[in-house]
Amino acid sequence: MLSLRVRPPTSFDFRRFNAGDLERRWRLSRDCFLSFSPKLEENRGVRFGVKSSKSEVSFTAAEEEETLPEELQPELMPKHVAIIMDGNGRWAKNRGLQPWDGHRAGVEALKEIVELCGKWGIQVLTVFAFSTDNWIRPRIEIDFLFSLFERALKSEFQNLAENNVRISIIGDSSKLPKSLLRVINEVEEVTKNNTRLQLIVAVGYSGKYDVLQACRGIAQRVKDGEIGVEEIDERLIEEELETNCTEFPYPDLLIRTSGELRVSNFLLWQLAYTELFFAQELWPDFGRSGFIEALTSFQQRQRRFGGRKS
Repeated sequence: MLSLRVRPPTSFDFRRFNAGDLERRWRLSRDCFLSFSPKLEENRGVRFGVKSSKSEVSFTAAEEEETLPEELQPELMPKHVAIIMDGNGRWAKNRGLQPWDGHRAGVEALKEIVELCGKWGIQVLTVFAFSTDNWIRPRIEIDFLFSLFERALKSEFQNLAENNVRISIIGDSSKLPKSLLRVINEVEEVTKNNTRLQLIVAVGYSGKYDVLQACRGIAQRVKDGEIGVEEIDERLIEEELETNCTEFPYPDLLIRTSGELRVSNFLLWQLAYTELFFAQELWPDFGRSGFIEALTSFQQRQRRFGGRKS
């Protein structure tokens, strides 16, 4: 089942543009400069395990847990939510900004959703950060994305760890920068025993890639004599998929922003019985209210998994 939400256009808020977008322009200039100036970044103390002195939004632990919004029922909350964070480029273009400014705003949007998942009892959040299909994008944009991802991990992993969040990265890592791989390995190791929320970030990932690498793994086991061809079944394939890093590998709810009505090669095997929700907002504009609406829609569904309720 799917849900499509269309909202009427709203008037343009010039105050928000002047305050918010000009600040984002300043951040973009700073981030682009730091991305290609590693020595300067080191001098600022932005290293792995060292908090940045920059004034950033972070995953701070609330003194008290936020109560679940009244629209939502705790017993019907999904265990695993997946999100295709679409629309960063269009968000920036609509404001006369550069594509990477949209990616920077997208990181801020993700921080809010991660925090809400932890507070509302969602156990797994999987986000589509970079597809294998995205390698055709301009190299400068790809380099900025990986630089932004690396710096976000460095600056936020400590707060995530303190909030009992486990970080897992899935996808083909063969083309990722070595510096990013080192950071990924360390944050996964540091947070591997955390239990409040598992944040799975799909980088260099696609659903086709995932099934392909699972088939190769099974073929190698057959070749090595570990299993026979007749033993290959769904369970065995699922054990080889990259989402075997979590106790709940199948998303209950998939959210896609920006109004596009497709799954774009994401978690193709795992989405077999996932409820789909399509939001009109571009990802940087998708926040608490949009998330509540998606969860409310999910809680109104009847999930039969191919059966029939009497």
